[in-house]
Amino acid sequence: MHIKLCIFLCAIVSIYVNICYNNSEVCYMNVTRREIRVEVMNALYQYDLYLSDRLPFIPYFEIEEAEEIYNELMSRIAFLDQIIEEHLYEYSLGRLAFLDRAIIRLAVYEMVDTDLPVQIIIDEAIELTKIYSDLDDGKQHRFTNKVLDNIAKTRRG
Repeated sequence: MHIKLCIFLCAIVSIYVNICYNNSEVCYMNVTRREIRVEVMNALYQYDLYLSDRLPFIPYFEIEEAEEIYNELMSRIAFLDQIIEEHLYEYSLGRLAFLDRAIIRLAVYEMVDTDLPVQIIIDEAIELTKIYSDLDDGKQHRFTNKVLDNIAKTRRG
């Protein structure tokens, strides 16, 4: 009896995995934009973490769109970092915590390479900062807001 149940469950899992690999829309049709952002943010964070220890980094993604965004962002990372550096008054990109850097990079990428409204981009970055980065003082989201607001004023008028 247990063997038949195991075979049945393995068949169900196999069918599900096959559907996922052959038709990614079936697996990810309920993925929110925020979930995609979180996955990209995590990959950017890990990239900086591995880079700081001079280790090779190979990102893993569960969401195909997150991987596409990450790859596009990484192909322009020097350009995006230059934009950020220009708006970090009396501060440098290297001083930012890896997670804050990841959130700001993602938001700047969205400002430069997408048609999303700037206010939505900034609001999402602030929410990610509040959820994942704000420590006890709760000030980091204000810093993120200020930097992104300054960039938005010069990038999109």
